[in-house]
Amino acid sequence: MIRSDVLKSLIPVISDHFVVCNIGLPSQELHMLDDQASNFYMLGTMGLSSSIGLGLALAQKQKVISIDGDGSVLTNFGTLPTIANNVADNFILLIIDNGSYGSTGDQPTYAGKKTSLAAVASACGCDNVVECRAEDAVETMQAALASDKMTIIVCKCESGNIKVPVITMDPVVIRDRFMKELEKRNG
Repeated sequence: MIRSDVLKSLIPVISDHFVVCNIGLPSQELHMLDDQASNFYMLGTMGLSSSIGLGLALAQKQKVISIDGDGSVLTNFGTLPTIANNVADNFILLIIDNGSYGSTGDQPTYAGKKTSLAAVASACGCDNVVECRAEDAVETMQAALASDKMTIIVCKCESGNIKVPVITMDPVVIRDRFMKELEKRNG
């Protein structure tokens, strides 16, 4: 399974929640597969999906799922100790680890070599870290959502991309509709 397969399998499980999605192809894939107001597509700022998702979870009560990639987490390692030291039990970080920088040409990352992002997250102090295979992503996400505990999921999958259209929606529109949906659900 490649990243787009993982996302497609997860849509029935995550579509009722707020999702902050990593830049580039992951956002384009999610937009193509399941565009909705509760999805915040990152069109820039590599490595900040997890930081924005954590801030959002700390600021309100709805569950927030940040979808990040191994390459993005590697560019913002400071996010893992920040997450560990600012627990939000309504926050799930899903790191789709395909061992490559998928949006820029599938160059290998260190997570595809010797570096274990699950071990790094645990070493940073994250209490609930789960590594799973792509085939187990749905079951792992369901368990994380049911646990009501902040969870870091490192989902290992194959490298590869599908052709997807560019998101033509203006970033201001993405932000505004996401914020309106957040206000509606938080009352």
